[in-house]
Amino acid sequence: MKKQVLLFIYFICCVSIAQEWETNYDKALEIAQINNKKIVLVFQGSDWCAPCIKLERNVWSSPEFMSYAKSHFVMLKADFPKRKKNKLSKEQQSHNNKLAERFNKNGYFPFVLVLDNNGTVLGTTAYKKIPVSEYIEQLENF
Repeated sequence: MKKQVLLFIYFICCVSIAQEWETNYDKALEIAQINNKKIVLVFQGSDWCAPCIKLERNVWSSPEFMSYAKSHFVMLKADFPKRKKNKLSKEQQSHNNKLAERFNKNGYFPFVLVLDNNGTVLGTTAYKKIPVSEYIEQLENF
């Protein structure tokens, strides 16, 4: 019984700190405007791009970043998986393609943009092997 209770508490804690990602630009923009936050738009290939996977593991999934982002950013993900099992819906793929036409014409992965709450690009970056605190500082300085 103790193991079940501890496992349940662990699960609740993990779920409560999970990164909240939007996948719809218009919704992210609306949230950013209401809450006066910047948008961090991430173009990634979640199942084939090694630097994208490192960025996810080392930055986006870190407790430090998740805690900071929750109160400072609206996180918007445009994923371009290649494996059949990770295939997006036609609607989501179309939406991501339109985002790429607008914000990532060169097709860089990972490609991270910081937008103001009106959708204006403030700056861009990619994966960098730096501490999470420096990555946060870089995003904030745009």
